Amino acid sequence: MGNYRERIEINPKILIGKPVFKGTRIPLYVVLDLLAEGTPIKKIIKFYPELTEEDIKAAIRFASDTAKHIAEIKLETARR
Repeated sequence: MGNYRERIEINPKILIGKPVFKGTRIPLYVVLDLLAEGTPIKKIIKFYPELTEEDIKAAIRFASDTAKHIAEIKLETARR
């Protein structure tokens, strides 16, 4: 899988800086919510044909890395 930074952008001029898929105004949280509800990737792509399976996998990786980063910050803060 490629680098999710190539597929996701955070720009304060787009949706007030919420992470979106590059070249779109589709926020990652919309796709992540659909995945959490059990919506298959192929169906999400039908809803949002400008997205690819790799885009959706990048959103999952981004969410995972974000969760890891938050956990690391909390652990670091707790140790102080």
